[in-house]
Amino acid sequence: MKAFILAAGRGQRLKPITDKTPKPLVPVQGQPLLLHHLLALKKAGFRDIVINVSWLGDQIIEFLKTETPKGLTIQISDERGRALETGGGMLKALPLLGDQPFLCVNADVFTDMDYSRLINVSLNNDWLHIVLVPNPEHNQSGDFSLHNNRLMSVTPTHDSFTYSGIGVYSPALFKPVSHRSRQAFKLAPLIHSAIQHQQAGGQIYHGLWTDVGTPERLAELNQR
Repeated sequence: MKAFILAAGRGQRLKPITDKTPKPLVPVQGQPLLLHHLLALKKAGFRDIVINVSWLGDQIIEFLKTETPKGLTIQISDERGRALETGGGMLKALPLLGDQPFLCVNADVFTDMDYSRLINVSLNNDWLHIVLVPNPEHNQSGDFSLHNNRLMSVTPTHDSFTYSGIGVYSPALFKPVSHRSRQAFKLAPLIHSAIQHQQAGGQIYHGLWTDVGTPERLAELNQR
């Protein structure tokens, strides 16, 4: 299985830090967020990794030239002309990712999750299998519910959880939007479409996880 790291975001909420440093290269506990993910993916058994870049993408590419852990093969999905958001970025990267399910990780989350728990996930006929986490303070309403490992829209009869930014996706998820290969669009509508077609699974992770989205959360992590 290949892995895809979403690293093209502008990092608006982390300004002014991200005015000169792309969010994936912001240091957390002594090393860039991106390096945390690369090391964790390597430890889990991933070897082929695709990374999309846009804002300050040159810095990320130069970083990878010297800091990529040995044993990993990196390919770049280049969005430096125009960032395509999460859904558009994933669609653009599909030619590099191939026709098999792939792991997708948001570069701006910090977690100790063992990615080997996902490398052998079998989607069967599902289009996706995403990781949910307990709702943090900044997202108390949650994003999805889960029942018997089946993903649902938030419902009053089930607890809600937050999308972690981590999941396994089938290229089949993107067939209905294949004509939008150069357009920017969000991932969430595709996830809800998979739910409506009953082709969405998931799991809950209760370990360390933080959306490094604000200077306050970044400072808190670096004080641990």
